[in-house]
Amino acid sequence: MDIPSNLTTGERIRLLRESRGMSRPVLAGLCGRGPDWLKKIESGERELRSHALLMRLAGALQLDDLQLLTGSDAEVATPVIGGGRLAHSSMPAVWEAVMARPLLWDLPETPPDPAALKNRVDEAWRLWHESDRNRTQVGARLPALIRDAETAVRSLEGDRRRSAYVALAETYRLTGQATAYIAPAEMAWVVADRALAAAQASDDPSAIAAAAWSLGNILRSTASADEALAFVQDAASLLRPHLDGAPADWRGIYGALQLHAAVTAARAGRAGDAWRYWDAGDQVAKSLAPGYVHASTMFGRANVDFHQISVATDLSASRQALTLADEVDPDAMPSRERRSRLWVEVARGHIQRGDRTAALHVMQIAHEISSETVAYTPAARTAVLDLWREAPRALRAEASTLAEAVGIATA
Repeated sequence: MDIPSNLTTGERIRLLRESRGMSRPVLAGLCGRGPDWLKKIESGERELRSHALLMRLAGALQLDDLQLLTGSDAEVATPVIGGGRLAHSSMPAVWEAVMARPLLWDLPETPPDPAALKNRVDEAWRLWHESDRNRTQVGARLPALIRDAETAVRSLEGDRRRSAYVALAETYRLTGQATAYIAPAEMAWVVADRALAAAQASDDPSAIAAAAWSLGNILRSTASADEALAFVQDAASLLRPHLDGAPADWRGIYGALQLHAAVTAARAGRAGDAWRYWDAGDQVAKSLAPGYVHASTMFGRANVDFHQISVATDLSASRQALTLADEVDPDAMPSRERRSRLWVEVARGHIQRGDRTAALHVMQIAHEISSETVAYTPAARTAVLDLWREAPRALRAEASTLAEAVGIATA
């Protein structure tokens, strides 16, 4: 349909919604928001700056690209596929491995070795944290890893089968991480549920808690803060009686659950709870050996410091976040993906304070460290979109170059 070029984003949303015969509650619900939120967007009372929400709206309205929402002057040309997801070349093969799981399994004469599977999963997690193109490279490994781990749990018995279930749980946890924001919602839930089911079948409290950490990520974005907090704290309670004398990784995942709760509380604006959970994670980090890092969650001293900045940013305490960032050594973070996300948090702090010159510089660092982290993380894309729209005139060319590299805009 032809949309007048002078319409605002809110007016475009209303026009497109009405042309499709959708009520305000229906469209808002598809975006995980209430009708009052959408009413304020459509009336212009509230500005829509979140790239993630723009993507959800575009998906719900069945649009091909965001330009129809933002206007031709914005030159937004981000492709939108079902559900407002970002497109990625790895998804068809991963989807088939996950969603086309056969009822009758062709079992080999020699079952996959659980120890070898664990090594492959561990290597894939290392690749996730170390590669600049982590989604692409890990995504290429996932289909075979999923099928081999599923084969192992059907072929083995006893302790070897329980070990295979741990490897399967970790495989699905990694699948959830690598397909976040590119997988359909139904697959994200299937992957998280299978990770938890496999972990429970292994009867390993640490594996169960790790799977709960992953499922908690979905609950945080789709349910209430109370539900997400209750779930991860139940997982922490499962581990708590075993912590004295437990392996370091048990305490590592326990600490990661506390940081998970801290971010959840911060995003809900509950400052007291957020800092209480962060303190609990900080105490766990202090109890572990210097240099300890949990292989998948990256829990350790550097990650606790990173979360302190993230919590402050989510609470809109930008001055505190930037002061904390001044004391952090990014090179202490062993994960390239997390280092990139650290700089994204710093950029968000600068944007909150209105310093887009500093924010652009920092986002360029984040993109240089891990281009796919910036391209596929909603908070990063939102920051890049803000910079592209609001950068000082002298920096608009640089902001446009970054936006184009991330896939938000075309020159």
